[in-house]
Amino acid sequence: MPTRFYHRFASILLTAALALSCAHSFAYAYSTPNESNLDNHQTYRNHDGETVHSPARSRSGEVPNGATARCRDGTWSFSRHRSGTCSRHGGVAAWR
Repeated sequence: MPTRFYHRFASILLTAALALSCAHSFAYAYSTPNESNLDNHQTYRNHDGETVHSPARSRSGEVPNGATARCRDGTWSFSRHRSGTCSRHGGVAAWR
């Protein structure tokens, strides 16, 4: 019985460690969007300490340069990480 418990516990720890290491390993390359094509010019600081453009609508109707996801409310996100992307905009509708 104790051996099965330790194997199960080790399996859970390994799964958690892999999930955490994979969650932070991916980041989109950030490119500055064309401000004249966006309806707002706000920014935020992400968990890496980098300044990123806040989700915004495209004035031309085209995908803005540097957009990484389309939010459910129609805005485009420029997030570098998937975690939290479009969190105040109804969630992610589609990834780019």
